[in-house]
Amino acid sequence: MKKKTDKFIYWTPRVLGIIFILFLMMFSLDIFQPGLTDWQIAIGLFMHNIPALFLLLSLIISWKHEIVGGVTFILAGLVYILLLAMNPNFKWYMLSWSVIISGPAFIIGILFIINWRKKLKHRKKYLNES
Repeated sequence: MKKKTDKFIYWTPRVLGIIFILFLMMFSLDIFQPGLTDWQIAIGLFMHNIPALFLLLSLIISWKHEIVGGVTFILAGLVYILLLAMNPNFKWYMLSWSVIISGPAFIIGILFIINWRKKLKHRKKYLNES
């Protein structure tokens, strides 16, 4: 039973991270409009996907170093909420919308931290035995 939960805790933040990054990249598809050149579309796609590319780099690093993914995804959720709150047209009900973006980021970050702590406990146990 323990191996199943260990595998679940290992793979869940990674798979959810990939799905979350693809979800964020989906929002960049609004750049496709008639009258834009290929170069304008390429620049627009890159600009829209900078946060997703940053999270992708973080996910690659956190594949081995879970604490990086935990901190990065939680910070990404907080930065999104802060940027939303700093918008001049901000209304308090908009915070409920932010759950769509920041909520999964928080969950992924927490799962990475849980995985990191389990790995840390396993290392301490292994070092104490030898």
